[in-house]
Amino acid sequence: MSVSASRLIGIGMAVSALAVSLAACGSNDAGDSGDAKKVALLLPESKTTRYEALDRPLFTEALKAACAKCELIYSNADQDAAKQQQQAEAALTQGANVLVLDPVDGKAAAAVAASAKAQNVPVVAYDRFIEKTDYYVSFENEAVGKLQAQTLVDTLKAAGKTSGNIAMINGSPTDPNAADFKKGAHSVLDSSGFKIAAEFDTPDWSPDKAQAWMEGQLSAIKNGLVGVYAANDGTAGGAIAALKGGGVTPLPPVTGQDSELAAIQRIIAGDQAMTIYKAVKPQAEAAAKGAVALANGDKPESTTEKNGVPSTILDPVAVTKANIKDTVVKDNIYKISDICTASFAAACSAAGLSTN
Repeated sequence: MSVSASRLIGIGMAVSALAVSLAACGSNDAGDSGDAKKVALLLPESKTTRYEALDRPLFTEALKAACAKCELIYSNADQDAAKQQQQAEAALTQGANVLVLDPVDGKAAAAVAASAKAQNVPVVAYDRFIEKTDYYVSFENEAVGKLQAQTLVDTLKAAGKTSGNIAMINGSPTDPNAADFKKGAHSVLDSSGFKIAAEFDTPDWSPDKAQAWMEGQLSAIKNGLVGVYAANDGTAGGAIAALKGGGVTPLPPVTGQDSELAAIQRIIAGDQAMTIYKAVKPQAEAAAKGAVALANGDKPESTTEKNGVPSTILDPVAVTKANIKDTVVKDNIYKISDICTASFAAACSAAGLSTN
């Protein structure tokens, strides 16, 4: 065989191997198939710090891992449903092959999803449920509310309290998840022996509005107040500011959700009793893989269904001072050095957290 013939055969074998390799990638990875897809990630707001600090970078990383050539179109609606609809329309105009949508308003988002599907663009409902979408990735939301409320009740009983007033600060009335958190919390608190003395649905999940409401309630419930159910860490921060400003000492236990850095530091300091850790990384990874599958015309992997929508539902974890190291630190959400800044050094030391 001539050198030229050998070279041609070698080139042919290499081309065949490359074609097989690309075909194999194409079955799982839209970007490596040579036809790059556009994936739109539409997040609802930035007052809750997890979205910009965790969800956006973790989803970006997961998308790159699932689809090297895919292009991310990113928008944040700043708690404005009309703005989110405009952002979704803009993403479709830019040629988005799939929308990953965390809605400001679940009902309004159903119209966004319908518009996308009319253009044969599938929709992933991320974190908050949207009817008639193609895939849903979130946590067991009623379980979140139950876990918050049960931890609050257990904390009170451990302190020897069996009765007293609880202030209940729920999430935004336009967020479908907030209704589930509220339902789960009521299922525990209503039969706990403690009285829900005042209750508030917080517009836009606004910490400022939660603080203002709590300030307005103190004169009526301050004396018998034993605990505060706050649906997330932002509203918890607002409630705690109001309690401190109103001279409530010692602070009653306050719940939270999202494991924001400020909340972890408040837990270390003793100002907040607990938060809910929702492992955003597996959530973002499931959403990214599901989006790539849908962009390719495939079905995403799912573990269950919600209202007929294929879903991946993850389990929440209660974080207290006792398990910070085994949750958010272990999963590299925060380093001990992030948590234990100078103002929290003594509290960290007392809690067994040390940068040394």
